[in-house]
Amino acid sequence: MVRDVDIARWRLRSQHLVRPHAGSADEAVGTLLAVQAENPSQSAWAVASRTRKPDGADLASLCDDGAVVRTHVLRPTWHFVRAEDIGWLLDLTGPRVRRITGKQLRDTHGLDERTIDRATAAVMDALASRGHLTRTQLAEESRERGVQGSGHMLMILLAHAELNRLICSGRVVDGEHTYALMAERVPAPRRLSRDEALAELALRYFTGHGPATERDLAYWATLTLTDVRAGLRQVRDRLDSFEHDGRTFWHAPGEAPDRRQDPAAHLLQVLDETYRGYQDSRWVLDAAGVVPRTRESAIGMALVDGQLLASMRRTIGRDRVRFDLRPYRTLTPSEIEALDQAAGQYGEYLDLKAEITFP
Repeated sequence: MVRDVDIARWRLRSQHLVRPHAGSADEAVGTLLAVQAENPSQSAWAVASRTRKPDGADLASLCDDGAVVRTHVLRPTWHFVRAEDIGWLLDLTGPRVRRITGKQLRDTHGLDERTIDRATAAVMDALASRGHLTRTQLAEESRERGVQGSGHMLMILLAHAELNRLICSGRVVDGEHTYALMAERVPAPRRLSRDEALAELALRYFTGHGPATERDLAYWATLTLTDVRAGLRQVRDRLDSFEHDGRTFWHAPGEAPDRRQDPAAHLLQVLDETYRGYQDSRWVLDAAGVVPRTRESAIGMALVDGQLLASMRRTIGRDRVRFDLRPYRTLTPSEIEALDQAAGQYGEYLDLKAEITFP
């Protein structure tokens, strides 16, 4: 019989958080299809921690070259996505998410469609003439072109333009995210029919995130259950499934891990795909039921054996990185040792000393 902890362990393996790790950042992103990337520093670790040799330069090079883009897709937030996948993925998931950004522009900022089009044209003109620009630079360029508005309005407008496949991430300049024209960064996007896209989405999600449920995928991709089931019908012969807790879980063919895996512990942001990649069955991360089911207040998670045992806050200093942990229960010596090893790996990635602290 499959238990919650078995599913949690299985997901660690599917997502390359335990051995065998992905061979590169490109493989890690491709396996997951999309990696939430709202916090660039933490999400860079989310990718690196899934590779055999964690190296921030690997993902940074892919993003600078345009092989991986950081843009709004799936939900109204940033994700890392391979350039070869961004075209069909935006075609499929963009329309429902654009309703959210469009409503914000209309209801919160009072823009009508004509004004939205004019503001978008100003952004496009600035990027066409000046190349890769930060949000601050785009605000200045837009004002010079007669577009007025708050910083929040511009943020939503840029997300709306990303979802319309007009712009995406450019090169990082002095540590800052920039925007560029999508047509220049991804000149030949791969396109699929809607049926083909639904099938590929289902296969890639359940392979890279499984075991997971239909409702998990519907949440992750902002799609209806009808759409999810239409895609699943086309690829179910390439997947396996099992029943647990009144749900059907889909996954790549294979058996559940039967023991703890290597590494045993992980220090991750709460936006990591191990948490944010699911909603319907998220709490297999807490088989013992020790985590309060309240609004998220922590920005990080400490996991041991796929179980969420403590909230985590990361602080980077001049010569060290500190992880402040607040356990949800008393931790055993072996769990503390595993978390200390996870901190050490994170420190090696940042080339800093690492320590964990408790209240």
